[in-house]
Amino acid sequence: MEKVADIQTIMDYLPHRYPFLLVDRVLEIVPGEKIVALKNVTMNEPFFQGHFPGVPIMPGVLIVEAMAQAGGVLFSSQLEEKHSNLFYFMGMDKVKFRKPVVPGDQIILEVKIIRQRSKAVKMAGTATVDQKVVAEAEIMATIGEKS
Repeated sequence: MEKVADIQTIMDYLPHRYPFLLVDRVLEIVPGEKIVALKNVTMNEPFFQGHFPGVPIMPGVLIVEAMAQAGGVLFSSQLEEKHSNLFYFMGMDKVKFRKPVVPGDQIILEVKIIRQRSKAVKMAGTATVDQKVVAEAEIMATIGEKS
């Protein structure tokens, strides 16, 4: 197991920036196998302004995006060139949303590699809050060319 990653290291791996960087810290990483990451959900998130006024709920698609970003860090961690790789969604399967995520929640993102090729990966992700599953998905992604 490798050392955990802080936000600066995560930004070395991913091209995402505010307001779309959805991984705050890596708690555990086993290159080529799995990652456990953290997303702190605060009322300051820009999407809460409209989703939904008076009843703030994190959009499910952003929870899946957070899983994909954690998977991007995992996939990048084993590449020779680790800096700000572009990953593109190829597909999502078995997506389920179990409970709403609200400001003050801390999402634990666990992503495992199911199958991998040189430039493509299939991963299984689970998002939990207080040890309760809030979302799960299988995600397919490919690494893109940097311009």
